[in-house]
Amino acid sequence: MSVQPVAKPRTTAVVLAGGTGQRVGLSIPKQLLKIAGKAVIEHTLTTFEHAEGIDDIIVLMAPGYVPDVEKIVAKAGLTKVTKVIEGGTTRNETTERAISALGEGLAAGEDRNVLFHDAVRPLLSQRVIQDCVDALDRYQAVDVAIPSADTIIVTRTHGGDGEFITEVPDRSRLRRGQTPQAFKLSTIRRAYEVAAGDPNFQATDDCSVVLKYLPDVPIYVVAGDEYNMKVTQPVDVFIADKLFQLASTAAPQQADDAAYRAALSGKTLVVFGGSYGIGSDIAKIAEEYGATVYALGRSTTGTHVENPEHVDDALSKAYSETGRIDYVINTAGVLRIGKLAETDNTTIQEALNVNYLAPVQIARASYKYLAETKGQLLLYTSSSYTRGRAEYSLYSSTKAAMVNLTQALADEWASEGVRVNCVNPERTATPMRTKAFGDEPAGSLLSSEAVARTSLDVLLSELTGHVIDVRQVDPTRGASEASGFEQALASVLDRQEDV
Repeated sequence: MSVQPVAKPRTTAVVLAGGTGQRVGLSIPKQLLKIAGKAVIEHTLTTFEHAEGIDDIIVLMAPGYVPDVEKIVAKAGLTKVTKVIEGGTTRNETTERAISALGEGLAAGEDRNVLFHDAVRPLLSQRVIQDCVDALDRYQAVDVAIPSADTIIVTRTHGGDGEFITEVPDRSRLRRGQTPQAFKLSTIRRAYEVAAGDPNFQATDDCSVVLKYLPDVPIYVVAGDEYNMKVTQPVDVFIADKLFQLASTAAPQQADDAAYRAALSGKTLVVFGGSYGIGSDIAKIAEEYGATVYALGRSTTGTHVENPEHVDDALSKAYSETGRIDYVINTAGVLRIGKLAETDNTTIQEALNVNYLAPVQIARASYKYLAETKGQLLLYTSSSYTRGRAEYSLYSSTKAAMVNLTQALADEWASEGVRVNCVNPERTATPMRTKAFGDEPAGSLLSSEAVARTSLDVLLSELTGHVIDVRQVDPTRGASEASGFEQALASVLDRQEDV
């Protein structure tokens, strides 16, 4: 007699978005505030949308704003969102409404996993989500927390004299709670049923409800992340926006030959800066997989990217000959090193024309073609974009502009289905770099072909508005194991060497 495997319960993410924007001085709920080109709640929902362990999503939104979230969900194509309903006036009431909605349609004795998450924690990692889902295989209640870096004090108020310390708890045992908080639905429902009998019931989170009213249920703690911050105060808006800007997305998984061929066959690529280096390698690889490629460069086709007429002519020729343009890539750039006060006007103008104005012109001229095919524009930045370095003022500032241009256009062109991304390779062996720095130790640089391969993976992905970090793989740890924020941190630490 064979034993049938036990079906794994469905896992639902409940995004709690019932708060208002009063503490950040807004007239709209803070979860609708735009950070890095998207509403805070869209970032949060997108994270759960991409989580393998999440089957569906329910949103509890502030009263009066349900239609706003429904529009965001429809525009972003978030297929896992099954319900958007109004939250309550308190956190507890909102959770109770979610529990009621989760119970609809469940058969007798059927259970499910549920993750409650604050909508205004948009920097949640896939690792934390999966750890919570996995923990529910063993436990009925799960919290997420991080150690406290600060000493916590307990105070009391003494008349009009102010506050005084009464206790300093042992910091080694203190944790700062985050979300998600994860439960078996039957457990969190039972906790609220018991709590309903307490006339003085009030709680600011759901684990405390289980802790108080179901004391025999152990609550497992999953390690959280420092950057899983909650956007609550005005300064949080600024910090979150910068974290999104600095964080690099992990490179998409490389496809196999058959997938490359299926995706690129019959497509048209226009590569500016295609004479040598990364651009040339992109062109060669794409052609091998059946794409029609127009590799354009100053030394090969006489194409000057800083000349708008040259850009228009190149795109027009590619379109007239193939009837489509699916991808436009710009790898052209100049690297001039020197103190700004000692740099002549010709050099300054060249850097601005090639590194900034040319990508702007390429983007503007490409739009109509890419809108027709719902294609992608791919730009390139440098690891120096987050903070300028002495004697690289022109280069680093124009590369920072590429990141802002990418994020702005991704938002601007989203309604037309046009994607825009930016590749951020670490030090790469290209003729431009050799000209600036001479020969460097073997193995210290990325190969241009490796960057080209990742570039194609980005083109074939559904990413948009992202900075994709390309780094040499640490042999002791696969690149895919590091989160985008960990990669960003590594990049910041390497800034003194990278250009």
